[in-house]
Amino acid sequence: MASPPPSSSIAKGGDGIITTLHPDIIRALILTRLDGPDLASTACVSSYLRSLSTEENLWRDICCSTWPSLDHPRLKQVISTFPSGHRSFFSESFPFPNLQPPKPNVRRSLALATKLISAVDIYYHGNPIYSKVVEMETSSSWFLSTPFRLNLLGVDNPAPRSPIKYGSSNDDTWLEHLEENLSLSWIVVDPTREKAVNMSSKRPVSVERHWLTGDVQVRYGRVMEGDEGWGSSRELVACGIVVTCGEKGEGEEMHVREVCMRMEDMDGKGVNGEESLVILERIMGSGRSWKGKGEKEKYEEFMAKKRERKERNTRKDRVLDLICIFSIFAACGAFWWFILPMLPSLLMKFV
Repeated sequence: MASPPPSSSIAKGGDGIITTLHPDIIRALILTRLDGPDLASTACVSSYLRSLSTEENLWRDICCSTWPSLDHPRLKQVISTFPSGHRSFFSESFPFPNLQPPKPNVRRSLALATKLISAVDIYYHGNPIYSKVVEMETSSSWFLSTPFRLNLLGVDNPAPRSPIKYGSSNDDTWLEHLEENLSLSWIVVDPTREKAVNMSSKRPVSVERHWLTGDVQVRYGRVMEGDEGWGSSRELVACGIVVTCGEKGEGEEMHVREVCMRMEDMDGKGVNGEESLVILERIMGSGRSWKGKGEKEKYEEFMAKKRERKERNTRKDRVLDLICIFSIFAACGAFWWFILPMLPSLLMKFV
């Protein structure tokens, strides 16, 4: 029995060995079975595999299977303008766990986006249960001056085809189940600059019931560097996406009722449209990295800093209140101590 060739010879002649296979066999039996990250890694093995792994039809199938919303005619037209088509779109939109922060003190060099396209997909147990594409104008004075908020659904317009079966009568177990099995992708596309970014975390950052309605709110999002320095309310900005699930009629089923995105600073105030576009522009121009903290950990740190900032502001307000109260008492004391003894003599002069 012949011994296998040493690994070094395989490494040196790997390109020659793989080229003995017919390209159709490689495409049909290997490349079509890979997901996006694996296909991108395969393209780095050799020049021959790169030529096969960068074919547009492979990346189109991967993108459409990952994000069913990309079947929309408008998105097909937009993606066709990207430098490498669906391959470029995938590299822009794949939900990397950590966005590299943009370089500090870099001012906006391009005009703000006049249009944004949102491609949203919700999955339960890995299967898509809702997809929607929304295009919005971002150049109006109303959009630029009001808090950035985008609602895809409302109570009167729930998502179709989205039953979520109860898995347990225990509420805590049910919330944990949703955290593990309900996922979201919200890709924001700038059709003019041919850029895209996935603003959703891969998994929920929090799952809880609304204190009043009892609906389940599953929150996704990213924490990003803001447009102001350390210690300000815009040091960090959170882009939060809330998926609200509620019971529909009788039975053990829940349905997606609302999906909305908003940006808020560390004071809990909404970031207006113009500032949101600046932040989105910086993110779309930044790099991607697998290193760093997960989105849930970053969100928890953001909420902790937000609480600390609120407590600090509360203490400042208390100190100011005490100073105001002391000033009022001091003024009253001065009145009683200096003015009142002089009041009879002043009155006698006028009498």
